Amino acid sequence: MSGAEAWVPPNPTLPVLREAVRLCEGCDLRLHATQAVFGQGPRTARMFLIGEQPGNEEDLKGFPFVGPAGRILDQALEAASIDRTSVYLTNVVKHFKFEDRGKRRLHKRPLVTEIRACGPWLEAEVQVVKPRVIVCLGATAAQALFGSAFRVTEKRGMPLEHKWAWHALATIHPSAVLRTRDKQARHAEYSRFVDDLKSAVKLL
Repeated sequence: MSGAEAWVPPNPTLPVLREAVRLCEGCDLRLHATQAVFGQGPRTARMFLIGEQPGNEEDLKGFPFVGPAGRILDQALEAASIDRTSVYLTNVVKHFKFEDRGKRRLHKRPLVTEIRACGPWLEAEVQVVKPRVIVCLGATAAQALFGSAFRVTEKRGMPLEHKWAWHALATIHPSAVLRTRDKQARHAEYSRFVDDLKSAVKLL
């Protein structure tokens, strides 16, 4: 696994990166995914949201956060008075990693080596956008930025320092809301997620 660095063009724009990622052979995830799913949003975005990886619908459509978790994120952004078109959305890993279960493709968490291999794409996106606030959605994104010892449960919603932005903040991935089966607990988790996004707005 060589990593993506050799495929990231120097001094790129977002459109150039979006085209270049399609040719990346930095890890083996490309062999099974439908396509690379690059980030989406304006270069001038002040808020930069990072998830784990594309899901099944993202893999098929080619855009981040357009599946069930994306719909939860859309609702939460609206509740936090954040215009989705004003933020930049991306994932740590650009290809969908999954296992086949009959006719379904179920999400499988990427390995540390795969996350590291894809890291140059994420760093290139950040360098182009230059956000003020980074929001890590879930443990994979948070650990990609802050190391494997980082725990979202311990530092959720807290302003953090990171070299890529003025501030960073970690919260749950919106898919965690979907996985919460109890209706009351799910509502509480969603409300807290919205509160975390509102905290990110205050850091701008």
